[in-house]
Amino acid sequence: MDRYQETINASRVTEDDAFVAREVERIKETASDYGRPEVYKFLFNSIDLTTLSSEDCERSVARFTSRVNDFDSDYPQYGHVAAICVYSNFAEVVKNHLDVEGVDVCVVAGCFPSSQTFTAVKVADVALAVEAGAQEVDIVLPLGMFLDGDYETLCDEIIELRHTARRAKLKVILETGALKTAANIKKASILAMHCEADFIKTSTGKIYPGASHEAAYVMCQCIKEYYEKTGRKVGFKAAGGVRSTEDALVYYAIVRDVLGDEWLTTDLFRLGASSLANNMLGSLEGREVKYF
Repeated sequence: MDRYQETINASRVTEDDAFVAREVERIKETASDYGRPEVYKFLFNSIDLTTLSSEDCERSVARFTSRVNDFDSDYPQYGHVAAICVYSNFAEVVKNHLDVEGVDVCVVAGCFPSSQTFTAVKVADVALAVEAGAQEVDIVLPLGMFLDGDYETLCDEIIELRHTARRAKLKVILETGALKTAANIKKASILAMHCEADFIKTSTGKIYPGASHEAAYVMCQCIKEYYEKTGRKVGFKAAGGVRSTEDALVYYAIVRDVLGDEWLTTDLFRLGASSLANNMLGSLEGREVKYF
């Protein structure tokens, strides 16, 4: 038995899908209680505003970034999003056009969304993105290695990417829609955190079903256990299909229920989204808003 399997076996986090479903239903009943302006504002501030289209170009990404700049003056009462998330080759475009302090440059890298290429290619992608100005790097856990049980190679690769990212935040995307079960989501969460991920993230939103409340619950339980064992706080990011204010409130409620108020900061809680920003702004304004 290798050291990674031993770490997984030592975990007490539930693998019972039925229990997870019941707990999620319990928490969902409380989510509407958080439908207040201060919570909407926090959720808006937690968004990694994302454009990941094959049609993205320097001009469109620059225009996308300019909307974040404009928002800062048009709606100063609401603050700003946490980050702008783009493909790795556009990191420098965002960096050069972004005027708002406190908004990070975030990229997806490492052969997103499949993670199917040579490790050396992933390393080069992450290194070039960080050199170009990326402050946050979202990579995909290599599902093939995971499903093959090759945890040693999987972790070696993530650790190498962790070192390559240097001071940039590293978010590891588990692709929970492919993992499906609480047992697999638990294993993937533990492995990613063992490799010193700063965040664990639900989904790419590109291939498999996106974020789910059940996956979020299991991931947060793993984060809690990891913190109790190591004293290191790992963030949680929901992404992939998070569009409505109501859905965002459920993720807020799950994090609060499992991890507590300590995790309700933009350093530890993120939402990867595009349309959610307009919907959250609409909830704050009390009217339909199409800004981004």
